[in-house]
Amino acid sequence: MKKFFLAIICCFCLAVGIVPPAEAGMISKDQEISMGRETGKQLEAQYGIVQDPAMQARVNRIGQSIVNVCGRQDLDYSFTVLNSNEVNAMACPGGFVYVFKGLLDYMPSDMELAGVLGHEVGHVVKKHMVHQIEKQLWTTLLLIAATQGEAMGLVSVTQQVLMAGYSRADERAADKEGFYNSLNAGYNPYSMLIAVYKLEDLSAQQGNPGYGVFSSHPEPEARVKNVTKLTDKLNIYPEVVVTDDEKVATVKEGDWAFNISHSIGNTKARYRAYMLAGSLWVARQRGKINPNHFVVYDHGNIADIYYDDIQLLTLYNQDAAGFGSAGNYAAACANMLRDWAEIANAETSGKSSKK
Repeated sequence: MKKFFLAIICCFCLAVGIVPPAEAGMISKDQEISMGRETGKQLEAQYGIVQDPAMQARVNRIGQSIVNVCGRQDLDYSFTVLNSNEVNAMACPGGFVYVFKGLLDYMPSDMELAGVLGHEVGHVVKKHMVHQIEKQLWTTLLLIAATQGEAMGLVSVTQQVLMAGYSRADERAADKEGFYNSLNAGYNPYSMLIAVYKLEDLSAQQGNPGYGVFSSHPEPEARVKNVTKLTDKLNIYPEVVVTDDEKVATVKEGDWAFNISHSIGNTKARYRAYMLAGSLWVARQRGKINPNHFVVYDHGNIADIYYDDIQLLTLYNQDAAGFGSAGNYAAACANMLRDWAEIANAETSGKSSKK
């Protein structure tokens, strides 16, 4: 009987034109989309979808900005927030990307989320899960034959691969894609670096959940090192300098320096410095810095500094010792950034005159 089932499977494969992965892709785009959609439905049934239109719209906005610059435009990507406190995200085949609400709480800024979504879109672009499913599919077909047709179907294989996680090589490739996706979409060049740093922190605290953005663990230090190499190639100024004890991070250029000495929640002083330095670099790419375009938005306990539409830094009452409030301190910081603008513009003019 088992030989009979095996013969049936082989005949079926030949009839539908399926050939071994070494010869050709087994899964078509339509099949990829179908199994991704069905797997997504099961995730939605398991966790539920967050009933917050504004949150869903924000994630979709950031995700679609990544899609617009990614290397695969033949899919209709979707981005959905699942109602779980887990800090995780995953991409099903066909462009169905899911973010757990816990990740939004852990990485609250758009730039951090852009790094994660860029990473997940990278998996889709490179068809990492599709290739893993193809590798397992022949084993599964043989298992179907051996169990007389009682083994798992294609969607079950997809779920199994999703839970097993990606190879380290695939994860590194997705980190690289995430870096360039978020960068090309106009986000902070440190987006991916802060994301992998935070994942490294969380991994040290609670270990590996086993899938999604954690699937390559343990090797968080290697991921940080690899993404750091990518940011170093950009020669970002102003630069970030961190003390040996990592308690103070300084954003500096020439004689100008801005110190950040408070970690806020799970966002270390180093990460806040990267946010500021990278955002100033983005502003610089637009041309001459206008000192009058630094704006403070005072929300009471916190205050945000923007340059045009670029969020530079969020300041808290903890930062404001001697200034009375986050808003007062943010106003003083905005003046410091205007001083930086003069240095940045002089540096840009100097480079232009040398050409």
